[in-house]
Amino acid sequence: MVATSVKIKHEVKDLSLAPLGKQRIEWAGREMPVLRQIQERFAKEKPFAGIRLAACCHVTTETAHLAIAIKLGGGDAVLIASNPLSTQDDVAACLVEDYGISVFALKGEDAATYERHVNIALDHRPNIIIDDGSDVVAALIQHRPNQISDLIGTTEETTTGIVRLRAMLKDGVLTFPAMNVNDADTKHFFDNRYGTGQSTLDGIIRATNILLAGKNIVVAGYGWCGKGTALRARGMGANVIVTEIDPIRAIEAVMDGFRVMPMDEAAKVGDIFITVTGNKHVIRAEHFDTMKDGAMVCNSGHFDIEIDLKSLGAKSTGVKTVRSFTQEYRLNNGKSIIVLGEGRLINLAAAEGHPSAVMDMSFANQALATEYLVKNKGKLEPGIHSIPVEVDKEIARLKLEAMGIHIDTLTAEQIEYTNSWTSGT
Repeated sequence: MVATSVKIKHEVKDLSLAPLGKQRIEWAGREMPVLRQIQERFAKEKPFAGIRLAACCHVTTETAHLAIAIKLGGGDAVLIASNPLSTQDDVAACLVEDYGISVFALKGEDAATYERHVNIALDHRPNIIIDDGSDVVAALIQHRPNQISDLIGTTEETTTGIVRLRAMLKDGVLTFPAMNVNDADTKHFFDNRYGTGQSTLDGIIRATNILLAGKNIVVAGYGWCGKGTALRARGMGANVIVTEIDPIRAIEAVMDGFRVMPMDEAAKVGDIFITVTGNKHVIRAEHFDTMKDGAMVCNSGHFDIEIDLKSLGAKSTGVKTVRSFTQEYRLNNGKSIIVLGEGRLINLAAAEGHPSAVMDMSFANQALATEYLVKNKGKLEPGIHSIPVEVDKEIARLKLEAMGIHIDTLTAEQIEYTNSWTSGT
């Protein structure tokens, strides 16, 4: 630990919040044993010595442990927020004051501040970009192509960010390696499903203090985040409706016991709407027109574009804040629509994001993907690369070990059988 905030460039709300941040970071660390082991190894081996890193992440207690791992590994890092409402100001203060990490993040920062922080991250001339939504990578390609030569590669841990990277690859502008952290099994099976499922409902409850049992909850999208959200909502006693555009996911939702229908129909009966698609305007003008008086809408996808708030505003006679992170839009027809978390990630805007136990695996993937890029500098082709299977399985093994769970291993006979084609029925 270092206490040299006067020498560390930063923009945080209040450094006096650091003691509270440190207490909360240490609490989160209790359930992050995998990342702790990685931190210990990084402290000895210094894999990031001489490497400049720019990390654009949700600045939370869990992210703090990733930032500390990078610092312990010898990295020269700048951390910025990936979402205006997800920053925990006490955590940002602690990372500056107690760990000497350069942080530029303020809860509630406006778009101009966010863009300025992206530019500050790029001013660092990073060799590695740890991204969450691919905003920093997009800004680099669009506005600072002269810095691409500095780059070893990038890591990305969100579905939205991977979609953007694939679009970049298709357009021929992704000219460096990008590690697809999101699709690692120990990331999306757990973070997206169990993390999003629990934290989304946590955010809704903290923002509203309503009873979920008996409510009609509409989950837009049945990817891994949608699966987790629908599962947890049903567990709380809600009647869950799923909307989808993919026929395979739609029939999966049906087989999982959920009602499936188009948003046009769901809009008429839903009490609470949760978007988790990663797409644009999933809930829009025609849906607001048919919603119940007092219907609640929120988003747990990465960007705040899934709910068309501009059209909602145009239909409204006024907007009133009724609770923290809860706004009532009074429509011209006399009904009201309640928007939670300003349409941003409700689990981070109104709550604390995913539980640390699942982020332990996600950030273990981020840390090891970053190390993989450094170790393979100049060897990886431009494009999107998966986390090596052996790394994915090692993270799972370490997690099981920390939980005191043991599993079987193949016998010699079984290994011989699985490697042979001559033995049949």
